[in-house]
Amino acid sequence: MLFADHTVIVRGGGDLGTGVVARLRRAGFPVIVTELANPLTVRRSVAVSSAVLDGEMTVEDIYARRVETARYAQELAQQGSVPVLVSEGLPNIPRSVVVDARLAKHNIDTRITDAPLVVALGPGFTAGVDCHAVVETARGHSLGRVLHTGGAIPNTGVPGEIGGRGNERVLRTPIGGLPQWRVQIGDRVRKGEVVGRVGGAVITAPFDGVVRGLIAANTPVWIGTKIGDIDPRLDTDCDLISDKALAIGGGVLEAVLSWLSAGS
Repeated sequence: MLFADHTVIVRGGGDLGTGVVARLRRAGFPVIVTELANPLTVRRSVAVSSAVLDGEMTVEDIYARRVETARYAQELAQQGSVPVLVSEGLPNIPRSVVVDARLAKHNIDTRITDAPLVVALGPGFTAGVDCHAVVETARGHSLGRVLHTGGAIPNTGVPGEIGGRGNERVLRTPIGGLPQWRVQIGDRVRKGEVVGRVGGAVITAPFDGVVRGLIAANTPVWIGTKIGDIDPRLDTDCDLISDKALAIGGGVLEAVLSWLSAGS
């Protein structure tokens, strides 16, 4: 069984999608990522989606590079790198697996016929209807579990707790505009410290912590958009793929290997 013969398209290169990319790429699968022209990624230091704006990005041992054509994407994937292609829809590329890692909390346009194996992350999908398998993304005992019937835990709208902090650790913009930052990912901040602005709105740190993520400056955002993440754990490593992302990536890898073991 040659994993190199089974190209995987991952739709969405955010931090959780990057956990999926890392697990699959390290196992030997060629991986192609599709992204928006203006990614809404917050944890940019551990997201291959950053290659869209920066041209290239290395996350741990995963090298990602923006490409402009589907043909070059195929070539680069076979060479062991991760091509990131700006495409809202599925590109016309032969593939064995499609993974919807956009975490939209609802099904945008994924169909069970998109590939021989279609895997979706989180709520909004039903295994056996619009995909073959769903991987749970909610923190808890079921995180990373592969579901072959039914769907994931419904979206609560409340982020899981980290270091005793839940919803308050997420920075959301009160108005639309273009973010400008006074701090960088990895900086320590104090409660009430100004971290940036969106238009005329001042964004402050809700508590003492580490800036774990910031949406790229000058990315158009609207009211309520998640634009930042403050981690109360002062020893957090902002350059390592998270435990959650790796657990979800492990679930996707399990789904793919199970499918291949069953004779695909």
